[in-house]
Amino acid sequence: MTRPHQTASAAVSDEALFGPEAADYARYRPGLPDAAVHLLAATQHGTPAPVLLDLGTGTGQVPRALLPVLHRMVHIDLVDVNASMLETARATLEPVRGACTVGAFTGEAHTFAPTAPGREPTLITSCRSFHWMSRPEVLDMCDRVAAPHAVVAIMGDGSLWTHESEWTAALRGLIQTYLGDDRRAGTRGTYTGPDRSYKDDLVDSAFSDVIERRFPITRSWSPEDVVGYLRTTSFARPALFAGQHHEFEAEALDLLKAHAQGGVLEEDTVFTVLLARRSGGAA
Repeated sequence: MTRPHQTASAAVSDEALFGPEAADYARYRPGLPDAAVHLLAATQHGTPAPVLLDLGTGTGQVPRALLPVLHRMVHIDLVDVNASMLETARATLEPVRGACTVGAFTGEAHTFAPTAPGREPTLITSCRSFHWMSRPEVLDMCDRVAAPHAVVAIMGDGSLWTHESEWTAALRGLIQTYLGDDRRAGTRGTYTGPDRSYKDDLVDSAFSDVIERRFPITRSWSPEDVVGYLRTTSFARPALFAGQHHEFEAEALDLLKAHAQGGVLEEDTVFTVLLARRSGGAA
């Protein structure tokens, strides 16, 4: 069964940022590497009834990848500020969840509180979303709600804005001709990177026993898929371009086709997973 949305009283669903692009997000955002999925599942070895808390879940990529691997999972809590994303995530999980129950919480991650007894998360994940959060407060929340031997996994691999290659540099330059030199960040103005590492955040939290795993990956994009992906980003979403988005997409597609080799654009990147437990736990 799935439970109705639970909405945090202190937070408002941020539909302005990604609500209209939920379908594109589900279609064009890259998934998790298989090796990372199996690493997450392995952290639950010996846990008879795993419970997942996925923070900043978006369209539910993490639980969707884990369900076929971690068959014992009994419950999933999805957390996001965007109600449209949560609806997409729930719809994505429905055909594959089996007997696993699913709850959805609309609000900022640090405001999450479980509503059912016996549902303490044994695995807490945040994939490509931790930078949007109030990180120390989120980790304090995790300490309050997590099972004693819970694992916190912070994951990500950058974006096409940060990837260094000839074609991404040209694409970044085109975006800047429309939106200015500074990287835009949706409704929040321009983007400022974290002032400290996620590992430092974890070390200073209750989950101070941290290990890092890195997975090199190569992605092959079509020009059309890159254009679709851009609609899902905070730095090039359609609303930023006002009446010029159609013109931008046409220029971007031409630029990407000119750089593609045999119709393919290669991206070499590293997917990083930080696994953290409370001190004394076995990571």
